[in-house]
Amino acid sequence: MRTPHVVVVMGVAGTGKTTIGPLLAARLGVPYAEGDDFHPAANIAKMSAGHALEDADRWPWLDAIGSWAHGREGLGGVVSSSALKRSYRDRLRAAAPGVVFVHLTGDRKLIEDRMAHRQGHFMPTALLDSQFATLQPLEADEAGVAVDVGGSPEEITARAVRALDALPDLTPQ
Repeated sequence: MRTPHVVVVMGVAGTGKTTIGPLLAARLGVPYAEGDDFHPAANIAKMSAGHALEDADRWPWLDAIGSWAHGREGLGGVVSSSALKRSYRDRLRAAAPGVVFVHLTGDRKLIEDRMAHRQGHFMPTALLDSQFATLQPLEADEAGVAVDVGGSPEEITARAVRALDALPDLTPQ
């Protein structure tokens, strides 16, 4: 990437957005924002109780992330967000047209195992099926890359940096 972009690290729960996001931000020399911090308390409570969010729950959260991304335009940044549906990514792009997505992908069994071993997170493993059911992978016309989550966080981050570097100039038109 030739200019500072805002990178949205996306994917289903358990792919490592909160681990890879800060590592990627450090490699790119830009700030990191944890997407979960943008959730209203009601969303956290709903997910903690094992209930999937509905689109109406997500709009204020996505708008808050989009506002942060807009404020970082031209400066760069990395933010995590599941951004599972095309409509969610479209909403982020409407707020910050230059965002680039890093879609963390992986085998469901690996992701479930990682979720089962993490501590202190509000998202229960039981919601993983709904995450995969909702997921709409990046489409060809979306600025972004898919990065496999196999290996260590450092290996995943290195793959993400190489994939981002390989993208054509992404300056918004």
